[in-house]
Amino acid sequence: MTYANYIKDIGRGGQNAGDLSEHAAHHLFGAMLDGGVPDLELGAILIALRVKSESLAELLGFYSALSERVFRLRAPAGKAKPIVLPSYNGARHQPNLLPLLALLLQRFGVPVLIHGPLTGNGRIATAYILRELGVMPCASLTHAQEALDTGGIAFVPTAVLAPGLTDLLSLRARLGVRSSAHSLAKLIDPFETESLRIVSVSHPAYLELMREFLLATSANAMLLRSTEGEAFANPKRRPRIEYFKDANGQILFEAEAGPVKSIPTLPSAIDAVTTAAWIRGTLVGEAPVPLPIVNQLAGCLYASGYTSDMNQAKAIAAVATGSLAAA
Repeated sequence: MTYANYIKDIGRGGQNAGDLSEHAAHHLFGAMLDGGVPDLELGAILIALRVKSESLAELLGFYSALSERVFRLRAPAGKAKPIVLPSYNGARHQPNLLPLLALLLQRFGVPVLIHGPLTGNGRIATAYILRELGVMPCASLTHAQEALDTGGIAFVPTAVLAPGLTDLLSLRARLGVRSSAHSLAKLIDPFETESLRIVSVSHPAYLELMREFLLATSANAMLLRSTEGEAFANPKRRPRIEYFKDANGQILFEAEAGPVKSIPTLPSAIDAVTTAAWIRGTLVGEAPVPLPIVNQLAGCLYASGYTSDMNQAKAIAAVATGSLAAA
């Protein structure tokens, strides 16, 4: 395969660059995942895509290539669909509360799979906090399946699910910027049957692209603006939370507007030990669960099939967390 024509199409700068067809994107990203693109061309492709951003057709092609290479897991028995939480950023300024959402879902018997890197590259990775909370990374698919079947929660490193994607993600250290691989990582669905993916993005323009993608793929997914790149609702100000199923979208919660009514009690520092201690205390009622995360929990209970009624999901989440304002 020659790559000059791909680079010629996408490498003309933000205003003049062309888009690949879905078919071409599928073949190109497949070669990238398989390690078949030489370093020089690979760097040029990643930077060109970074400059121009992916089109919907490219995102669809990239995703189909990745899906063919993701190792699969079986959904644990139960009425609720498993929830997939990607974690690829970690905390920089705010505490990383993704583990809190995961453990709240586990309490309801909703299976939770978290995937991401083992290190934070200078940030407080979810993996660090989970270790403090006793959730250790799974070294194999067999280990991941056992963790889901017996404990209802598993942290699975990206390398276990999609080794080729891990190689692309690692290039961030050499290139200095994120790439299309980071966008695709947040869309991984490793389950053989339907799951609920929690998809979060940082930039408004990319939110619209993700809406188009989720509608085009008839995905079962929740979409929200991320908190420092992580897939939990900002505890200080709830983002818009949307649910997608069967090529239809539904707004579960609108974004909060106006002055912040109250500042939630949060960990005093963002390090893993402090954050994990705060999460443990919150789970036993020592501190209230921030209302935006209670709202997201309710949305997850509804979208995963734990309950078929959104109002009931709100009431269940409110009672379970003692947040009556969320009902």
